[in-house]
Amino acid sequence: MEFKDYYKVMGVESSASADEIKRAYRKLARKYHPDVSDEADAEERFKEVGEAYEVLRDPEKREQYDQLRAGGYQGGESFRPPPDWGEPSGSGGFNGGFSGADYGQSAGGFSDFFESLFGQARRQQRAPQRGQDLHATVEIDLETAYAGGTRRISLQQQTVTADGSVQPVMKSLDVKIPPGMTAGKQIRLAGKGGPGQQAGDLYLEIKHAPHRWFEADGRDIHLTLPIAPWEAALGAKVAVPTLSGRVSMNINAGAASGQRLRLKGKGLPGKPAGDQFVVLKIVVPEVQNEQQRTLFEAERDGFDFNPRRHLESSA
Repeated sequence: MEFKDYYKVMGVESSASADEIKRAYRKLARKYHPDVSDEADAEERFKEVGEAYEVLRDPEKREQYDQLRAGGYQGGESFRPPPDWGEPSGSGGFNGGFSGADYGQSAGGFSDFFESLFGQARRQQRAPQRGQDLHATVEIDLETAYAGGTRRISLQQQTVTADGSVQPVMKSLDVKIPPGMTAGKQIRLAGKGGPGQQAGDLYLEIKHAPHRWFEADGRDIHLTLPIAPWEAALGAKVAVPTLSGRVSMNINAGAASGQRLRLKGKGLPGKPAGDQFVVLKIVVPEVQNEQQRTLFEAERDGFDFNPRRHLESSA
């Protein structure tokens, strides 16, 4: 592997003060951050600068590196760590954790040179710092819950701005919604959470938007279906809307309001799929002319029917 001259990477002298190193890093982070840079090698340079800053920003780490560099190593030369490097006695141990996450840097960007010097001790000192898991709610309509689709959401996330500082910004994500998403179920977006050596995850909880016809209960779908009095009395075959399109359903003669019928497998997909339950509701038409009034009067006189008869019996 090649020896890395971190001072050259940062564009500072080996005698540079901590403030000079910090200013150099902010300038270079602003220049090469992939979110804001137009440079062709921006991502690689950003990782290189973050690695150099990680070593030079901390007095103890910098002292260890300076001792090694004083041995006459030059940037680009072939390098192999001294045999006793990284021993617990302190002759090269790497204390402290990576802080480049403050500027969006990932530990995964460290070079073989860095890992050969500091990686083992770093792993012994602490586990990788993981970013915070984030939680949000995404509202989808029942058609998308049934068939799946893509939903664009906007979330506030931490990012590096043009001046090199960390600021909350609104970012848009295109989220793939699998078919059969029930309310309360979560979608996990790995690495889309808070920044860190290992970025956290983003968990999106599904919420169903109100629907003009349907109501979901788990995977089951409920629909109130208006029917005419003659359809209830004589029976009928009617078209019923479902999330997969209209289907034909038989209503038996003598149907009553509140009666519940089942369309098997017409709920949200899954293993097993949900059902659609259809609740009948008899709707009486409004009388708009004398002819229609006459028809209702004939119906009244033609039936020996009292819907409240059960209420007239003695207790």
